[in-house]
Amino acid sequence: MNKKQIQEKVEDAILDFSIGEDESAERKLRELLDKAPDCYDGWLALTEVQLACGALDEALAAAENALAINPEDIHVHTSLSRIWVEKGDKDQAEHQKTTRRRVDRSDK
Repeated sequence: MNKKQIQEKVEDAILDFSIGEDESAERKLRELLDKAPDCYDGWLALTEVQLACGALDEALAAAENALAINPEDIHVHTSLSRIWVEKGDKDQAEHQKTTRRRVDRSDK
């Protein structure tokens, strides 16, 4: 699967998610990630789908996979902060928020 095909699959899953077809989006993302486990955008999208569905442990696992691929992207730190807020861990949420700010500043 080439980069264009991978991106099209991510975009297709995001479209499903945006129209409320969460199960379809999750299925498509999992199928993609089975074939392309290093797809950062796929892991980040799966994080958001899981978070929206309230599957916090699954969202956290997906975010950790995204973080392992691209620890310098602010989006994954934002997602992690949101997950930790939902899980009720203010300290972890603040840590991710601080990390996001540090990463954001280093990009400038």
